[in-house]
Amino acid sequence: MWDRATLALTLLAIDPSGLGGVVVRARCGPVRDAFVEGFAMMPQPILKLHPTMDDDALFGGIDLTETLTRGKVVLRNGIFGRDGTAVLAMGERCETTLAARLAMALDRGDLQSLIALDEGADPDERLPVSLRERLAFYVDLNMPSSTVGLLPDEDAIMDARVQLSSVKLQDDTYQIIVGLCAQLGVHSQRAPLFMLRTARTHAALESRDFIDPQDIEVAAALCLAHRATRMPEPPQTEDEECAKPDPSTDGDTGEDMEIGQLDDRILEAVMAVLPDGLLDQFKPKGSISKGSGAGAKNRSNRRGRPKPSRPGRLSGRNRLDLIATLRTAAPWQRLRGAKKGRVKVLPSDFRIKQYEEKSDRLLIFAVDASGSAAMSRLAEAKGAIELLLADAYSRRDHVSLISFRGDAAEVLLPPTRSLVQTKKRLAALPGGGGTPLAAGLVEALSMAQQARSQGMSPCIVLLTDGRTNVALDGTANRAQAASDAQQIARHIRASGAEIITLDLGNRPAQFLADLTAEMDGLYMPLPRADSRKMSGAVSAALED
Repeated sequence: MWDRATLALTLLAIDPSGLGGVVVRARCGPVRDAFVEGFAMMPQPILKLHPTMDDDALFGGIDLTETLTRGKVVLRNGIFGRDGTAVLAMGERCETTLAARLAMALDRGDLQSLIALDEGADPDERLPVSLRERLAFYVDLNMPSSTVGLLPDEDAIMDARVQLSSVKLQDDTYQIIVGLCAQLGVHSQRAPLFMLRTARTHAALESRDFIDPQDIEVAAALCLAHRATRMPEPPQTEDEECAKPDPSTDGDTGEDMEIGQLDDRILEAVMAVLPDGLLDQFKPKGSISKGSGAGAKNRSNRRGRPKPSRPGRLSGRNRLDLIATLRTAAPWQRLRGAKKGRVKVLPSDFRIKQYEEKSDRLLIFAVDASGSAAMSRLAEAKGAIELLLADAYSRRDHVSLISFRGDAAEVLLPPTRSLVQTKKRLAALPGGGGTPLAAGLVEALSMAQQARSQGMSPCIVLLTDGRTNVALDGTANRAQAASDAQQIARHIRASGAEIITLDLGNRPAQFLADLTAEMDGLYMPLPRADSRKMSGAVSAALED
């Protein structure tokens, strides 16, 4: 793993502008410190970035100290005005706005390359997709410090830079690269380009003037493993027999034919370096969560992660950004007739600090407790809720439980994080009677609205077989019960609450699928599902 990481850094040092950069997944420690020492191999100076940098630091702006000292506007260059390799610390905290600016700088050539240090402890915390897409490599340094080895020879890197321009391509190299991307489900147009540049760079490092099979294998492992979205199908023996070339028509040197037969070996190399659980993070179409496993982002005037300040008026509920205010007022001092050593600030110069914090998320389990098979379903639902609650500690989620049976719905578990309290309430969960689905949805919607008013992000998890037969007025009327459920579904959609429906019937119910679509939610048929399957399905839908 260390050798692969240092090889990626070496290739980036040879061709930084062509390869874009590398994502380094690692916590602070001796392994990362040893890897950071290799940044000295980069041909350009290192430019340090942090996830809360404002536009003035990136694009340049007024040098406030010099402007006030000299009495005239003095400008300074930003990060994008310098030649160098940018190193972004705490990349998992990078906001989408900063990610968009860095992506634009990479596309326009304002940044030669980017090394993003991803220090997230939670798998949900990751560098934004817009940046990962533009960086060729991904390395994981979560390894024992005993595995740390030597860094590459800088003389070999210098020689490879000279050799790079003379590396030639075989005619079928493009076809092989695109075919590998298709087999691994890599649809990015940048991926095959990165793979081609990597193969050429590796050939130059090995002092060759042509790309050979080893170069393609290395390029596939470095550029495709972290982008793969599906497992390749195993090779078919009959297809292999049909694909064998006719010996009578073989007039080549054998080099091109060898490359053409490498697909299986290269795929095996890619599979060997796939990160653990990588394919599990690709969720089914319709996954409803847009965040990182926590609740929605809320703007705040007092606390949270700092954001760029905005124009505004001072009040007891916000804070003045003094530096931004002075920076705004500085260019106008001569026109305002300010005396030396004094600054005239007008209300229009005020800049108010902004913060952003993530709200807690509330998982509202609405469980169908009706029918003769209720006990078995409730037992699995109890297990699923307990499994999810254990995971909720790390996510800081709250969990609540609503049961609907007979002719009404009942809140059995108010929002809580207590595992002990949850088990006690679940143990008393009764079953039997009709299916008042509409009543359960009404209670879930009410709890979701209350949670949202308290600053939480609600998500409803509905567990039912969809056989509703009790209307909102308590009468046994299947047609009216279905109509009531559809009406409440439209209210849930209008409220913006996220919803996941787990169909626990022996056969998927079309009514339940249509009802979930009416709520703009995610429908999952899980016949004969156990608690772990339920928990896994909900976790997969909630994760990014």
